[in-house]
Amino acid sequence: MEFSLEKRVRKGVKSLLTELEMMHAVLRKVGNIPPDQLDEQVRIWAGKVRELSYNMEDAVDSFFVRVEEGRERGPTNMKNRVKKFLKKTTKLFSKGKALHQISDAIEEAQELAKELGDLRQRYMLEAQASSAGDTIDPRLKAVYRDVAELVGIDKTRDELIGKMSDGDKGSKEQLKTISIVGFGGLGKTTLAKSVYDKIIGQFYCGAFVSVSQNPDTKKIFKKILYQLDKNKYAGINEAIRDEEQLIDELKMFLQDKRYLIIIDDIWDVNAWGIIKCAFSKNNMGSQLMTTTRIMTVAQACCSCSHDIVYEMKPLSGDDSEKLFNKRVFGQESGCPRELEQVSRAILKKCGGVPLALITIGSLLASDQRVKPKDQWLALLKSIGRGLTEDPSLDEMQRILSFSYYNLPSHLKTCLLYLSVFPEDYEIDKHRLIWRWIAEGFVQSSEEDTSLYELGERYFNELINRNLIQPIYYDNAQYLAIACRVHDMILDLICSLSSEENFVTILHGTEGSTTSSQSKVRRLSFHNSMPELTTPEVDTTRMSQVRSVTLLRSVDDLIQALPSFRFLRVLDLEGCNLGKSSHEIHLRNLENLFHLRYLGLAHTRVKDLPMEIGKLGFLETLDLRGNNLVVSSSIVLLGRLICLRVDNDMRMPVGMDNLVCLEVLDEVHVDGSEVFEKELSRLIKLRVLSLRLHGSNERACKSLVESLGYLLKLQILLIKNQDCTRFDGCWDSWVPPPSLWILQFRRCTSRVPRWINSTSLLLLRFLYIVVDEVRGEDIEIIGKLPALLSLLLKTTECQHTCVEMPIIGAGAFPYLIDCNFKKFVTVPSMFPRGALPMLESLDFWAPASRIASGELDVAMGHLPSLQKVSVTFLPEENVDLWLEEARVALKHAADANPNRPSISC
Repeated sequence: MEFSLEKRVRKGVKSLLTELEMMHAVLRKVGNIPPDQLDEQVRIWAGKVRELSYNMEDAVDSFFVRVEEGRERGPTNMKNRVKKFLKKTTKLFSKGKALHQISDAIEEAQELAKELGDLRQRYMLEAQASSAGDTIDPRLKAVYRDVAELVGIDKTRDELIGKMSDGDKGSKEQLKTISIVGFGGLGKTTLAKSVYDKIIGQFYCGAFVSVSQNPDTKKIFKKILYQLDKNKYAGINEAIRDEEQLIDELKMFLQDKRYLIIIDDIWDVNAWGIIKCAFSKNNMGSQLMTTTRIMTVAQACCSCSHDIVYEMKPLSGDDSEKLFNKRVFGQESGCPRELEQVSRAILKKCGGVPLALITIGSLLASDQRVKPKDQWLALLKSIGRGLTEDPSLDEMQRILSFSYYNLPSHLKTCLLYLSVFPEDYEIDKHRLIWRWIAEGFVQSSEEDTSLYELGERYFNELINRNLIQPIYYDNAQYLAIACRVHDMILDLICSLSSEENFVTILHGTEGSTTSSQSKVRRLSFHNSMPELTTPEVDTTRMSQVRSVTLLRSVDDLIQALPSFRFLRVLDLEGCNLGKSSHEIHLRNLENLFHLRYLGLAHTRVKDLPMEIGKLGFLETLDLRGNNLVVSSSIVLLGRLICLRVDNDMRMPVGMDNLVCLEVLDEVHVDGSEVFEKELSRLIKLRVLSLRLHGSNERACKSLVESLGYLLKLQILLIKNQDCTRFDGCWDSWVPPPSLWILQFRRCTSRVPRWINSTSLLLLRFLYIVVDEVRGEDIEIIGKLPALLSLLLKTTECQHTCVEMPIIGAGAFPYLIDCNFKKFVTVPSMFPRGALPMLESLDFWAPASRIASGELDVAMGHLPSLQKVSVTFLPEENVDLWLEEARVALKHAADANPNRPSISC
């Protein structure tokens, strides 16, 4: 009998795999269609399929940990998980009870799946758009909007027209393309139409056509031809022509004419590749303009050096207020005093987005009357929490949702996940990506592919599509460290997330955003009220919750955590867990067998319990910002990939057991040689951050030897807290070829010899602090072929001017951000042709030598310079020279064509 049951279980698990693959395929198909375009029966049925797929995954999860095989990756990698499960089910078969449990769970899931299949056939349910999908495209209003309704557009329009007419003499008559890029609702279409209407009279002919997400290029070409000459091409729409014929017709028509053509709302690089073939590149001064929400598409449109990518910015605070007041009160000023405060708060949430300002303004002034203050407050409170549920805002939601439905399925999931964070929240990139990985949203079929690197590509693609707003390191526009979500986008994804029961958001006394009948799968508590006002939370629907995010401690939830047996992500960052009762509950987390991510950063935890070592599937452990001793049991976490600690946390003996580690940040190294030697076994490390304390020559030698084994290192940050330098030890190191970020602070007295163009071909960011900088150091660093950002600093102020060798005209070919600190340098030390892409320069120099003219501070030869910061070295009577030095620097900046800003 047991043998028969075993065969049934094996067959059942295989059937389960097939059902889940089919379910995910159906859900992806449904997810590509906006809910308002689906039949109601399909929406109901898809919701039930979604819940069943969760239950099936939970059924496998609940038994998977018993066979202790592999590193499962979550629901999106179910196929591999079940295969591994089948290989190890014999471990379960010795336990008759477990065998019966899994058999019962499979039979229940199969029975419900059959029932849903019958429902689909009975009602002929198909995931296709209903007739609601034939509604008028809401973007058409932007094309025909009266510009007089808008505020601030004249200035932007004239700026854009100026850019279109600028150029070198040799390129003024060439075909020029300008691409306007920005997220939905910023007014790209309205701006482009305004430009078109203003200057079309300067051209022989013109056309303005919009492109859909799934463009029919033949229709687009026919529309262009008809607008170019309505008489000649009166019957073009009925003509039977293929793409090649239409392209030839357009090229022939345009070859000797000065034309202006605007292609609005391009979504795809390939589509542009076909469309651009039709435009004749004559020397008549013709202009092309495109609009898009996607940066890579904008860059593809602007392939020539004289083409321009124009990033659309939100309205300024003043223009936002004027536009809002004009829509609500009929004039640009005149907001009643009692509404001023709530008006300012609403403006802040609109974030300068014209679509939001006009739409919400219309809502507050419906029926030609301004709504009372209580309704303004209610609206303010709802933004970011389901505002789009108001039918009056359907148009705004539809425009914003075009970007969502254009995403591939894996990016839809990653974007919806951002709804776990509240409005205006700064979302750390690393935290977000490791959470995506823990949830199983990031998957790779290639064994050697880093899941984090793949997740980083997802993050960058959401930036590229203007769906998240990047926050950059030191304002450098090339290294995003975090992001924010615009309130209007957040409102959209909260609405979509609620529709799919993807995330349940609690707002304290207001409850959740989902139906009380739904099981909670992912829980986020956004309440920011003081702890004394925290309401009780109903945890009865949370037994199958997969992730919990608390932005502050909630007693009921913390007590209930050990019962959430399917929990994968527990993020308590920023909660105050200093209470003894909370730490007791943390000890009970050992039963969360599926936990992948444990975020305890800045939680005031005093003690990391030994029980942490029982979380066998844990991949990310974040302990930053706490004054605690790291438990020795963490060395038992053999699947740990990311460990983030503080520099004063000492690592226990046995760290060499954590052979899966890819990220180790930021470790206290005490010179005992134990950790230094153990480090050599962590050969998968990509990111390593070390703080050296109590260094000695033997420990330094051991560390350098261990670093020699870490060939996958991409980011290495080392800061020496002591005064001792070991140049001889460090000179023997050969850096890994994959290194692209290096921070090397106070480890050597001079720039080490391995910093050169042969060893560091991929290095993009270099931050180095040494005791002395020599001219040849700058010359050698200037030859690094990929360097984007440099900070070169001395430990003490170096007053003597660096003796510069001859620096080549090709030095620092890609450097954007340059910082020379505590030693004398000036921009004139670099010849014309060097630093061609430099935008930001920070240097130190004595004010007296600048004022007297002894130091030449000319910077007119730096073609991309935008910002200069100068620090005056300390010297006697420095106040006597400051004003003259500032004047000299201002004159030097004014001589640069870009007129860079000066800070000194």
